[in-house]
Amino acid sequence: MQKIINPWKETEGYNCFGCSPGNPAGLHMDFYEDGDEIVCRWVPRAEYQGWLHTLHGGIQSVMLDEICGWVVFRKLQTAGVTTKMETRFRKSVSTDDSFVMLRARLRETRRNLAIIDARLYDSRGELCTEAVCTYFTFPPEKAAQEMAFHQCRVEGE
Repeated sequence: MQKIINPWKETEGYNCFGCSPGNPAGLHMDFYEDGDEIVCRWVPRAEYQGWLHTLHGGIQSVMLDEICGWVVFRKLQTAGVTTKMETRFRKSVSTDDSFVMLRARLRETRRNLAIIDARLYDSRGELCTEAVCTYFTFPPEKAAQEMAFHQCRVEGE
């Protein structure tokens, strides 16, 4: 498993709620490449609860959408935007859990669309939430111009 280098970490004004390390209210998600999958281990915090000791479904959706974006960045080496997201909440996620694990993989591409499967597991490995995201992917020139995306590498690459 290799850590993915955030291509925007030094970009002025970069403040993504999901992955910016400098956003004080953000989730500070880090990503790793594990074969065909992109993986994120994240520690829940009480400030992200919906109901008592329960991770808000909107936060879960943000994390699933975010990891799908990183599949596009790393596996397709471009950027894009979410056009559709279908989420299924199977089991509540406790904000007291020691960590959650997210995993996502590219299911298919059709012209400029990427279909990505994502799953969120609790620390016991139980599937809690899953999503299918459809991303509209940009040609490399547009990704560079509009999203300051040039490449997504892993450490040691």
